[in-house]
Amino acid sequence: MRIRIACRKAPSMSSLPTVSVSRALAASGLVAFEARILLAHVLGRDRSWIAGHGDADISREQASMFDALARRRRNGEPIAYLVGHREFFGLDLEVTPDVLIPRPETELLVELTLARIAKDSPARVLDLGCGSGAVALAVARELPRASVVGADVSPAAVALSRRNAERLRIASAAFVLSDWFSSVPTEPYDAIVANPPYVAVGDPHLSEGDIRFEPRAALVAGADGMDAIRVIVTAAPTYLVRGRWFAVEHGYDQAERVRALLLGAGFSDVQSARDLAGIFRVTCGRWE
Repeated sequence: MRIRIACRKAPSMSSLPTVSVSRALAASGLVAFEARILLAHVLGRDRSWIAGHGDADISREQASMFDALARRRRNGEPIAYLVGHREFFGLDLEVTPDVLIPRPETELLVELTLARIAKDSPARVLDLGCGSGAVALAVARELPRASVVGADVSPAAVALSRRNAERLRIASAAFVLSDWFSSVPTEPYDAIVANPPYVAVGDPHLSEGDIRFEPRAALVAGADGMDAIRVIVTAAPTYLVRGRWFAVEHGYDQAERVRALLLGAGFSDVQSARDLAGIFRVTCGRWE
């Protein structure tokens, strides 16, 4: 005679009336830092509250939402897309899968621009490939008398930039739909900055990490990753005030080629700047 032993399945977090913060974090399967970001997002709290309230209960509905986000993160989706925002140069930006996730190294574009324009200057600044509006909005906030234009070929990116400008109450930045310079206001600019696609077709990094989920059109630029940069450098002098600056973000191995492009186009004082990782990330030059 066979005796059957019934094994009862342990209930999932989302099937329980309440779950503690610490238990939810432990069951997420994520590294602690990421788990806290997602749970803080679900609860509408900051991470310091999460760290200090491990015994606090969360509801079944909140546990279910957290489970779903944790599952998506385990499958590789970027944290910024899951929570819908990312900090950049002190700005809390809305971020969607329509745009690249703002990265710390891109803050170098802002820093170099601010170093070349006086704080009280009524300068005109153009940001090409504005995406979420990160660079344009950071410059506009730091230069209150400046007039900043952000341009992007993606209607979704332009709409997102405008939402960020409105929510952050930065009225001196305007955003236009434009294929690089094609539809931007033609008045000469005191500074032009660009964060174009610069990844080569077939680059193995395209199948790794967060980049797998980002818009390919904002990443890839031809066989060597330089197609967009060539177009921008060639056209930029037409839109620059003489004696003013152009700066472009590029790949880790492209600085020498970008410097050669700028020198060939007639720029002077051409130089590359390193990001926080010590990589040449932005090259700039003065139009004479």
